[in-house]
Amino acid sequence: MAKLQAIRGMNDILPAQTSTWQALEAAFHRVVNRFGYQEIRFPVLEQTQLFKRSIGEVTDIVEKEMYSFDDRNGDNLSLRPEGTAGCVRAADQHGLLYNQQQRLWYQGPMFRHERPQRGRYRQFQQFGVEAFGMSGPDIDAELIQLSADLWRELDIAEALVLQINNIGASAERKAFGAALTAYLEAHSERLDDDARNRLYSNPLRILDSKNPDMQALLAEAPVLTDYVSEESVSHFEELKALLSNAGVAFEVNPRLVRGLDYYNNCVFEWVTDSLGAQGTVCGGGRYDGLVEQLGGKPTVAAGFAMGAERLVLMLETLDKVPQQVPTSLYIVVPNGLAKEAQSLAAALRGEMPEQRIISHCGGGKPASQLKRAFSLGARYAILLDSEGLDQGVVRLRELKDGGEEATLTLDEAPVQIAQRLLRA
Repeated sequence: MAKLQAIRGMNDILPAQTSTWQALEAAFHRVVNRFGYQEIRFPVLEQTQLFKRSIGEVTDIVEKEMYSFDDRNGDNLSLRPEGTAGCVRAADQHGLLYNQQQRLWYQGPMFRHERPQRGRYRQFQQFGVEAFGMSGPDIDAELIQLSADLWRELDIAEALVLQINNIGASAERKAFGAALTAYLEAHSERLDDDARNRLYSNPLRILDSKNPDMQALLAEAPVLTDYVSEESVSHFEELKALLSNAGVAFEVNPRLVRGLDYYNNCVFEWVTDSLGAQGTVCGGGRYDGLVEQLGGKPTVAAGFAMGAERLVLMLETLDKVPQQVPTSLYIVVPNGLAKEAQSLAAALRGEMPEQRIISHCGGGKPASQLKRAFSLGARYAILLDSEGLDQGVVRLRELKDGGEEATLTLDEAPVQIAQRLLRA
């Protein structure tokens, strides 16, 4: 019988990798807490209509990538492909938004059926931050500063560049879209298949094309910034001033539009050249119309999301992977002394709850157990034996070349070992 395998693009995270993930998650938690954001959790399954109304029906995500199905009641459901729509739905449903200010964060798995590649998977982990009820550019700047703080926390700031753009309001983008469509129609013979498919349904997405020939054609195309209102321009100029005042360097990228229909005014991306083609690590912006679009009362909003897999790749590529927490103590347990070993391990863990303490299980020769302790990188080993236990003592061995060995009483061992580990 063939072995069962994980679904393609849905990857296991093994023990050798989880310390990096835990360090990344802990850094994110520290930073969002520092800025006063609160966690919200919402289901991985939502009504498909939620994503069609928020992301836009004429998008790759909705048309090609969502995992959608009819359940036993005939309801069409989808695994969430991104977090903002679910966060908005949950916050509005529970009365958190109207005439209120909210700073929220979330993390968890998202799902998109696309071709798996390095840093892009069908099940991927995402961190997201959303802010509601604040209309000024100051909250936009705060979100960007929060992400910049995370890069410093992870020691990867120098490998990332902030790109920002002003995409204006919906009506302004429609006017620009009409001008862009007319320009592309005049050069229809130079359009690739993807551009032809998007030309009348979602022409702004053509700006995201990775095709060099399309980028050459777009170099002479109308520019969105020529179509935005004075109010949008003023908002964007103040944002740039706030970022400069905060010491956050940025580039204005007039081709940056983001891939989701609900954005307006400021959009931004953090990009890197350390990951090859998949260079966007974090992206977001304002989405002032989304709450109303999903049936809520008008509520201004802004946020961003980042893929954890790409950040893990960055940490590995830049050699910023944190060291695994070492095993502090390994208890070598001769046959017949399991009860005594477990009692001692419980006392040691009570005295040192933050330390990693392993009590050997499964029997075996003490020499083999010591070899296991060395392979785990343990700093100390406790060697039990019947004669010593009868006398109320244990041996503590430092596991390094020339390491010392000491005899400790059972009563004193937890405190004395804890003191040694603190001094190490």
